[in-house]
Amino acid sequence: MRHLELTVLGLVLCGTAAQAQDVKPRPHALMEPAALHETKWTSGFWAQRYDACRTKMVPAMWTLISGKERTHFLENFRIAAGLAEGRCRGAAWNDGETYKWLEAACSLLITQPDATLRAHVDEAVDLIAKAQRPDGYIYTKVIIGQRAGDPAAQPFSDRNAFEMYCMGHLMTAACRHHQATGNDQLLTVAKRAADFLIQHFANPTPEQAKNSVCPAHYMGFLDLWRETGDVRYRNAAQHFIDMRKLVTDGGDDNQDRIPFTEQTKICGHAVRANYLCAGAADLYLETGDKALMTPLTSMWKDLVTRKLYITGGCGALYDGASPDGSTEQKTITRTHQAYGRDYQLPNLTAHSETCANIGSVMWNWRMFEATGEARYVDLLEHTLINSVLSGVALNGTDWSYVNPLRVLDPMPLELRWGGARQPFISSFCCPPNVVRTLAQLQTMAYAKSEDTLWVNLYGGSEYTTEINGVKVKLTQVTDYPWDGKVLIQVEPEEPVTFTLKMRVPGWATSSEPSATPGTYLSERKEWRKGASTELNFSMPAQFIESHPAVEENRNQLAVQRGPVVYCLESPEIAGIRMNDVSISSSSRLTPAFDSNLLEGVTAVETEIQVRPQGDWNDKLTRPLQQASDRKIPARLIPIFAWGNRGISEMSVWLPATR
Repeated sequence: MRHLELTVLGLVLCGTAAQAQDVKPRPHALMEPAALHETKWTSGFWAQRYDACRTKMVPAMWTLISGKERTHFLENFRIAAGLAEGRCRGAAWNDGETYKWLEAACSLLITQPDATLRAHVDEAVDLIAKAQRPDGYIYTKVIIGQRAGDPAAQPFSDRNAFEMYCMGHLMTAACRHHQATGNDQLLTVAKRAADFLIQHFANPTPEQAKNSVCPAHYMGFLDLWRETGDVRYRNAAQHFIDMRKLVTDGGDDNQDRIPFTEQTKICGHAVRANYLCAGAADLYLETGDKALMTPLTSMWKDLVTRKLYITGGCGALYDGASPDGSTEQKTITRTHQAYGRDYQLPNLTAHSETCANIGSVMWNWRMFEATGEARYVDLLEHTLINSVLSGVALNGTDWSYVNPLRVLDPMPLELRWGGARQPFISSFCCPPNVVRTLAQLQTMAYAKSEDTLWVNLYGGSEYTTEINGVKVKLTQVTDYPWDGKVLIQVEPEEPVTFTLKMRVPGWATSSEPSATPGTYLSERKEWRKGASTELNFSMPAQFIESHPAVEENRNQLAVQRGPVVYCLESPEIAGIRMNDVSISSSSRLTPAFDSNLLEGVTAVETEIQVRPQGDWNDKLTRPLQQASDRKIPARLIPIFAWGNRGISEMSVWLPATR
């Protein structure tokens, strides 16, 4: 029956672009995000990160992807096009990372023209176009293999290959390239690739249905539909999500052990799970299908109440089994870089891959678009600050794949990914994901619905748009997240009445004017030139405790101020080992901004206890050692800024003393 349903849908895919004239994109979104050309960061925290992205990250990454010293990115396209000799080198997903860089670069070009960057973009796009097969297929690993005469090099012959992932990012990058340049060269490549996928999977077999590793293609198809108006691409997103129902021997490593609409728990590979949820939420914005929203809501609740790190990090385990501990042994499958069981959140070995955390941002943004609920932006912001920014050093050129909450030197165990950031990671998926996120983050800062402007993210910025037929400019002045005062200046070209909604974060237990935390404060009136409104959130630093079922955090405390999570790092405690320290719940927490510390952050000054642990060599247990504590002053820093002063130890959670 399922095969018949999919076959019929496959026929629907043959519709023409003309059908799109009767279909409005995103009919079930409650608001429209700000366009890149409408908004920009002007000062403060996010402007600082955006500028680092533009001046450091994107140029340095171009040097890497355009070269061939470390591995191949653009060089694989050059070889696939027959312009160079050689073998395919690098991870199976390197095509996708090239597309992510392009998406970031084109986002920057929309807001600030740059002749050098445009030349790099043109060079990359030209190579990609030349590498594409005449039938539209484009995946350099297979194309290079075919050119070398390898009979095993066939499209979609390996369900664990990353063709869908790469082509999905191609579609998204092509839309951004078209918006930035008005040139349809890459858009044509993406459309031909999409058309190949539609034809190849029009009547999928269960074996073909397994091809959805890290499914960027759901969002890619929808981006292409919104950019081109060709309704076949919207239908394709529905088709490829429905195709998952055909899988008969799937697993949680790719979220296809059971159909998506039957899932209630977040499990398996954290990046793939979050990409899937983001894609399903994106499709919901087009269809309003409650069969999609029901599992999305259930899995989101499971994540935030049982499986989410305090930093917003996703994915506790390097490797595991799912469903872990189940009595139904036949259903257990291997999971890689995965969500753990409920309340399983180790700190020293936390995986918390940067890409998974970005996947959570994409998922939460689409849930917000569908519901207008502040809780999704709360988590989005929290994740961005604490477990996305932690993926890149302040120098903009060193990166981390995983984001642990505790690091020791030396580590008591060997892990595949070290605690220190590096200029190059063999699995180079996270760095371009960070770059494309920062390059277009301002589109999430504001949104617009009928008769309403939404202020979602706080940071010095400007937003110019039209509301009720009148051009309006919002200017935001704030030192957030270091200070809770936010001033919004409203400049309409002529008097106009509309509602201004400003997010009141869930952590803001008090604000002026008084508002319910975790909601939007609405102010409706006739706005005239020179008008302004102000929000002021109380931002005390406070201790956080964990659910008692999280064994790794029992009798430990963390510190948070506003949306920022803090850690203790060894440079702040004069060489004292992290295993020797604890903190009292009665210790005073005093925020203090230091412009000379880590490019300017608010630190939290406090007092900690030091109790030397003594000799644990070759001991697993020992009788309790009597040792006196001594108290010393210490300074906690934001978790995103750790590891920027050389090799160090660090911990978010500290043992609690009375």
